[in-house]
Amino acid sequence: MAYNIQDKTIVDLRGALDKKEITSEELFSEAVNLANEYQEDYNCFVTIVDKFKSKKKKDTILTGIPYALKDNFSTSNILTTGSSNILKDYIPVYDATCYKKLKEAGAILVGKTVLDELAMGGTGTTGHTGLVRNPYDKTRQIGGSSAGSAAAVSLGIVPFALGSDTGDSIRKPASFGGVVGFKPTYGRISRYGLFAFASSLDHVGTFTKTVEDAAIVTDILKGEDCHDMTSLKDDGKCYHDIINNDISSRKLFYVKEICDKELYKDINDSNLQKILDDFYNLLDKCRAAGFTVEEVSIDNKLLQAIYPSYMTISCAEATSNNANLTGIQFGPRGQGSTPEEIIFDARTKGFSELIKRRFILGSYILQKENQEKLYLNACRIRRLIVERMDELFENYDGMILPASGGIAPKFDDTSDKLSDRYLILENHMAIANFGGYPSITIPYTKIDNLPVGVNITGRKLEDDVLLNIANKIENVTGYKGNWRDKDV
Repeated sequence: MAYNIQDKTIVDLRGALDKKEITSEELFSEAVNLANEYQEDYNCFVTIVDKFKSKKKKDTILTGIPYALKDNFSTSNILTTGSSNILKDYIPVYDATCYKKLKEAGAILVGKTVLDELAMGGTGTTGHTGLVRNPYDKTRQIGGSSAGSAAAVSLGIVPFALGSDTGDSIRKPASFGGVVGFKPTYGRISRYGLFAFASSLDHVGTFTKTVEDAAIVTDILKGEDCHDMTSLKDDGKCYHDIINNDISSRKLFYVKEICDKELYKDINDSNLQKILDDFYNLLDKCRAAGFTVEEVSIDNKLLQAIYPSYMTISCAEATSNNANLTGIQFGPRGQGSTPEEIIFDARTKGFSELIKRRFILGSYILQKENQEKLYLNACRIRRLIVERMDELFENYDGMILPASGGIAPKFDDTSDKLSDRYLILENHMAIANFGGYPSITIPYTKIDNLPVGVNITGRKLEDDVLLNIANKIENVTGYKGNWRDKDV
């Protein structure tokens, strides 16, 4: 039977399955049909699964629910490319822990989603299969690197998808796509089987239509994994059960040096002014709902150092982590008469220009004569930023800020969003990766029918508190589940 899943949450679909209004096979078929229907226009998927497979070990709230998985998670016997030509034919022999847990919970994989090549990028434009387009406007980016996962949930193809977040790669696309993007505490979800980008910054996270759904999926995924030495023991909490706890004692802060309207008063950007006006209106609504919300200051020199420090650390770690992509162990065999020639040819042909530039930067940063000045100094700056955040979290439960300074950019947008005036506002979410803090983006306003998100970051290990706060703010915004107002 025909069943419209596009506006349904996990909770909605669970109810329909339990009432036998729909079967899991029919849900899967509907999701696959939507994936194929939208593929040409939006390019969400590298691979669309064509056969229904259910290997549940137990009944859970996710049993029979379709989902999508970013194509940098290892899936045995299913193509896993990292959206890179050097891995365009790679089929793993083992499963990522996340994928294994979802299979055991009975969730049904619909497909593997497009990302910026090897997860290095924030535009959704560098995957080897082409651009990922924004469901609200095909002339605009969805953001990255988890572009396809964000677009698949935004389009309503699936009610949830998994992504990875190294600087904001879940939370920025969530903002541009009008969905919820959640990155829990570092180590809360195992990274075993996730292709490493920058190991000290990488997090596994979720895209959903509501905060409640984010709690549901995280409950399934969290827990210690013997294959990942950075994974955390399960905290024993059911986030879904406590998501509606009272918030009247909760305190939030926002950072003056990031979102003070006076900083941008001479910038002729009506979208930025609307974003900031709506943000301050949201803060007033949060106060009316029972939150304490206060302004704080952080040394502007530290804030200005976020982006260069992130790039230094991530490029260095990426160069090391991807040294195995040689065309010998993985990827199409290069041409040459020596191992060096084969590797040179494979990596020259196998990587895009962006990736090659990052690897060159990383190699330069890691050279012995440069490590102290570049890499170690970036690590020191990271430590100072985290120490300041930890000080603030002694008095506050969360930091709330706009997820970006603008709407989703057009593919041909030539504006300089990395200018000093925009740099901090566009890149502050990397703070959560520096400190391993849980962080979530939820929709809070629209400009010309394009969604914009607000980001909330909480204390390490207090994922339950953050989800509780975000759930309340989601109700305050009026955008809960209202993921689109128009046909796409």
